[in-house]
Amino acid sequence: MPEAILLEDVEQLGPRGTVIDVSKGYLRNYLIPRKLASPATRGAVDAARRRMEAAERAQREAAERAQDNAALLTKTVLTIPQQAGADGRLFGSVTSQDVADAIRDARGIRVDRRKIRLETPIKTIGTHMVEVEVSDGVVATVKTMVVEQG
Repeated sequence: MPEAILLEDVEQLGPRGTVIDVSKGYLRNYLIPRKLASPATRGAVDAARRRMEAAERAQREAAERAQDNAALLTKTVLTIPQQAGADGRLFGSVTSQDVADAIRDARGIRVDRRKIRLETPIKTIGTHMVEVEVSDGVVATVKTMVVEQG
């Protein structure tokens, strides 16, 4: 049976980059025309191994960068000025977009507003703890101070 390298994840066969044994007809008539696999030559196997190693290295570096950003954000104190009434209630509210903009201005880290966990918009002056999901499974708690605009 000829060997093939999977170019995409195939449910019954395995994940991308895996070397598999398949019949000639299946390889020639199904996998190659759909660009799901290529014949496993020595050079192709080496190239696939290098691609997998590079992808794993990039994933590790991204995880380390996310941990560093989370540590930096945990030490950060954001100050967001807003107009407020005499009783301390804001005329508007502080939304996740406002928090994302404040993080970008303070630390230069771009955070998607959908990754900021705010149950409801902040409507009062004071200190609030806001959770920010830096990446999958990496969460930082940012101290956010909402102050009256002077």
